[in-house]
Amino acid sequence: MSEIGLKLAQEKMAAAGIHPLAIDVFTYYNRQLEEGVSGFIPEDSIEPLLDPSMLSDTAVSEEDAAAALEKTVIIKLNGGLGTSMGMDKAKSLLLVRKGKSFLDIIVDQVRHTRAAYRIQLPLLFMNSFRTHEETLAALAPYGDLAVAGLDLDFIQNQEPKLKADDLTPISWPADPSLEWCPPGHGDLYTALTTSGMLDRLLSLGYRYASVSNSDNLGAAPDATIAGWFATTGAPYAAEICRRTAADRKGGHLAIRKSDRRLILRDTAQTPKEEMHYFTDEFRHPFFHTNNLWFDLEALDRTLRERKSVLGLPLIKNEKTVDPADPSAPKVIQIETAMGAAIEVFEGATAVGVGRDRFLPVKTTNDLLVLRSDAYDLEADGRLSKVADPTPVVDLDDRYYKIISDFDHRFPAGAPSLKEARYLDVNGDWTFEAGVRVIGEVTLEDRGAPQIIAAGSTLSDQTDAAIGQRP
Repeated sequence: MSEIGLKLAQEKMAAAGIHPLAIDVFTYYNRQLEEGVSGFIPEDSIEPLLDPSMLSDTAVSEEDAAAALEKTVIIKLNGGLGTSMGMDKAKSLLLVRKGKSFLDIIVDQVRHTRAAYRIQLPLLFMNSFRTHEETLAALAPYGDLAVAGLDLDFIQNQEPKLKADDLTPISWPADPSLEWCPPGHGDLYTALTTSGMLDRLLSLGYRYASVSNSDNLGAAPDATIAGWFATTGAPYAAEICRRTAADRKGGHLAIRKSDRRLILRDTAQTPKEEMHYFTDEFRHPFFHTNNLWFDLEALDRTLRERKSVLGLPLIKNEKTVDPADPSAPKVIQIETAMGAAIEVFEGATAVGVGRDRFLPVKTTNDLLVLRSDAYDLEADGRLSKVADPTPVVDLDDRYYKIISDFDHRFPAGAPSLKEARYLDVNGDWTFEAGVRVIGEVTLEDRGAPQIIAAGSTLSDQTDAAIGQRP
């Protein structure tokens, strides 16, 4: 049945107008799936990365930094819908601070950098078929944003979801769009080729790409890192941060014993019985930020040598055809991670950066901190930390996981968190305006909706008066 399934998938992709190169890449990974390739990276096959180069120890002249940034293009991964927060549109449209969305703040960062260095600095978004139109509509007011000869986005490829039992493409007449999925952000390299964007960038004289997620506002354009990357001569580099206990789930780089190359290992690539190694922040002390740099010429050369198939490690993602319906038929999505390309390029490297380069919003917990006064939004679009350490927030999923529920319970915006260390909310609590959190605060579930009255101060000395209006 597997060969029949592959043929049906290839025909479905061709009928949908998917680029032949993208079909070739899908075919490569489909065959791996059929062969039972797990993509697992056992602990005994790797060594921890313990002593990477640190940006803070690097000397880059202003001239080298400016020259490298002038040849750099900023690429933001923007295909996500924020479904984990109950969204059905691009997560980057979510409001973050002062009425500005992720997109607005990214534009501010790029515009400021352009003005500071008097360069064009292209900004490109890799959209999915679900985020393309609404993203461009949101960017339409920025009439001067596009650089001559370049569009503002290119579209990630799509592939059929496969039935878990026989690997044939699933049919879902209730919503045919759910029959398709993006191939993970490892499709970045294929999409740059199939869209023609890579050729255009090279023809316009651009040499380097700085890539990050659109929900990570810490990854602003950075001339120092651009200068460092250019002077290394490396074809590829990853930004990494020192791990804390809060980073145990994040992927990390390691050294493969067989060839001494740097590789990326994610949760899905770790055998369950070895997860204690994966989550040990002392054994693997640095995590992967998903901020990448690569040489466009090296990428073009490597893609041509490999006939557009980089051969990144397979990620077998098991879901339901309708992500919102756990009772829907089970499917397999074939994916790859863009950070895994580090193992493809000989001479690839990594650099340790400050935590300010990593401010992702994956949950409403993250969003509340970012919306609060724990950070200041500067005129250049950068977020500067006010609270030290950054407060940890843990909101009850039953009432705060979905963005509409979350907003309903913070109608006046986020409470003050700049003096907080920890906020643990259990149960259904609504925060009125001007609430201040100090130190470590836990709100217990009282079995009925509660209100934190306007102007309240919460601390570890808070008593039963919480929830009552003064």
